[in-house]
Amino acid sequence: MSKKTKLIIVGIIIILIGASGFYLFKKSDKVSMVVNSISVAKSVINLLPIKEDTKKEVQAIDALVGEFTKKDGVEKRFLLLLQNNMELRPGGGFLGQYAVLKIKDGEVTGLTFEDANLLDQRITAKIPTPYPFEKMMSLKKWKFRDSNFSPDFPTNVEKAKYFYRLAGGNNNFDGVIAANATTFGRAFELTGPMTVNGVELNSENAVLKLEEMVEKKYILNPDIDTQNRKDMMKTLAAQMTEKITSLNNIPKLSSFVLEELRNKDVMLNFVDEKLQSQIKEVHWDGGVTTDWGGDYFMMVDANMGALKSDYYIKRNIEYNVDLTGEKPIADVFITYKHTATYGDWRTSDYHSYLRIYTPKGTKLLEREMVSYPLENEEFGKTYFGFTLHTLINRETKVRLKYELPESVRQGDYKLLLQKQSGVGEVPVKVKVKNKDGEFTKEDTLRKDLKFEVGETME
Repeated sequence: MSKKTKLIIVGIIIILIGASGFYLFKKSDKVSMVVNSISVAKSVINLLPIKEDTKKEVQAIDALVGEFTKKDGVEKRFLLLLQNNMELRPGGGFLGQYAVLKIKDGEVTGLTFEDANLLDQRITAKIPTPYPFEKMMSLKKWKFRDSNFSPDFPTNVEKAKYFYRLAGGNNNFDGVIAANATTFGRAFELTGPMTVNGVELNSENAVLKLEEMVEKKYILNPDIDTQNRKDMMKTLAAQMTEKITSLNNIPKLSSFVLEELRNKDVMLNFVDEKLQSQIKEVHWDGGVTTDWGGDYFMMVDANMGALKSDYYIKRNIEYNVDLTGEKPIADVFITYKHTATYGDWRTSDYHSYLRIYTPKGTKLLEREMVSYPLENEEFGKTYFGFTLHTLINRETKVRLKYELPESVRQGDYKLLLQKQSGVGEVPVKVKVKNKDGEFTKEDTLRKDLKFEVGETME
């Protein structure tokens, strides 16, 4: 198989998995393409800048190719979690659908899709929901569709398997893959515009237009047969497949595939310890780090408004740390801008449960524009949970001031900012004040970012 063919297959698979929240990825005679899911030829390294991280990525990709194509007579099962991050949850987007993929000897032996609500109807156990679901959404029973409540994908994997078993299913999966729907929207940058049912879709409007076409009238009129929207999406899938297979720009396609893995819109988890170790080493596991020794910051939103308002929310972070006082102090500003100008079936005022993860031992001193905090420890960190609200066409500027543990001043100052899956790009400004002066760095949180005084800051 040529490197171009492999890249095309990968592009199709990642796009279709990301699109399945819109009913795009359905069983068809093209299902054999899943065999090479998320695989890229080793020769891709010749098309990209050769860095150590890139070499590790290529090794991980090669291991994935082996996992999905090995011929050992053993049937393997994979759970696909299909998340719509226009309604953000801590582990990505709202888990509206899932799929079970079976592979044996490099061939697909089964592929089934189901709405998460149908699985949840089979769960009779009464599992109490995490605090925010009951307080902000009046949900008393925790089920599969809300299982991705952790920012840590390995944690969500175990919780999804747990609920799958409660629904009567066999949860002995060999791997779990999660994908966010925005992967699909970005795919139009590769394929160019396409027209379906007289509507032109492009990279700028695809996510919104498709939701209108496949969701709006069915939400407002629940008795309408949904078969028409499925047929429409199959038509779009055929067009997209044809476009991708005609692409000649291999570097652009390979860059797209790797970016979806790097930015956490596609996350991977495997039972095979050796394979999972390689996935973790290149940060495709979606895990919250537990071995970082410096300063740390992660903001995690959970949309509690039950609508797709995250499409309109723009965030930005200003992280200021002063190491010159009696105690190291962080002064953090997080701005939420709601860009919608009116409410409708898709959006309303934004209601979030916000968690801020910090180094263990952090003490909150001041807060503005958020509720009284729920404080706890998790993943070797201290986190603070708040309710937060942003009105339509308005802006909320959160301020948090807290005392950091003394350990952040040991050695050269370094800071890790981890990105929440599905949150999109977040502009970041970091300002550090120490005995040698002030250092400032601006960047965009597309993936996890590391800052270190004297190296990445100036």
